[in-house]
Amino acid sequence: MAQTLRKKCLTAIQKLARISAADEYGMVQCVSCDKRLHWKEADGGHYIAKGSSSYWALEIENVHPQCKGCNAFGMSKGSAEGQYTLWMIDWYGEDFVRQMHQDKRKIKKLYTADYREMLKEFNELIKYHEDRLL
Repeated sequence: MAQTLRKKCLTAIQKLARISAADEYGMVQCVSCDKRLHWKEADGGHYIAKGSSSYWALEIENVHPQCKGCNAFGMSKGSAEGQYTLWMIDWYGEDFVRQMHQDKRKIKKLYTADYREMLKEFNELIKYHEDRLL
């Protein structure tokens, strides 16, 4: 079954979040537990869940490297969400994080052309980082 453009964009932004955070050895650090792992082994974890916010789902400021344990289980059943929040505040500042929470219920209507443009941009940035890590 073919992926929808939205799903392709979600896959691409998660890859972009991981690869762009990688150091010259391809290593990233989980924003929730500080575990170091190769970017290909990490998830691109959404701070504000992609299913609950059309406004933030495809914004790079909302997606960062997480280990699979923190992304899959820690966000809903553990301390990963709290640690992610602290990391977000350290990285972006408290005002920005508050604004994210205020905006998360806003509706962002995207059209096919928007998704195509986003996917093109994400893929260009991914290619840049793939070349950087060769």
